[in-house]
Amino acid sequence: MPFRKNVKLELLRRIPLFSKCSKRELEMIAMLADEINLPAGMAFIREGERGREFFAILEGTVEVRRKGRKVDVKGNTDFFGEMALISGAPRNATVTATSPVRGFVITESAFSTLLRESPQLQTKVLSALAERVAQSEPV
Repeated sequence: MPFRKNVKLELLRRIPLFSKCSKRELEMIAMLADEINLPAGMAFIREGERGREFFAILEGTVEVRRKGRKVDVKGNTDFFGEMALISGAPRNATVTATSPVRGFVITESAFSTLLRESPQLQTKVLSALAERVAQSEPV
């Protein structure tokens, strides 16, 4: 069953990439974000492929593997796939559902439109991405 509008906005606000967004910005994102339900074992993205979408997990868990080695497990409010959309580089990992997953997907064209039409949102997204990169890089 699809989320009601106010529930969808609150769920989007919990995703770190969108946590600093205004209600209007969240409404813009909500219009572009499609709900997904995927079974355990389904690969969201595959290492080396071109990135065409961004995912946010609302319920469930996924496993992240690079060169066949498990490097991370992600769950509620985690997101992935945004780096390939912004950089145009191939996916740097394979992400597979380890349980049934409910979440949001935003396509490459919708993500580009969103950033192009809202410079304020663009700044917030880039700031959140910078924080994410800083947390993952050794000092």
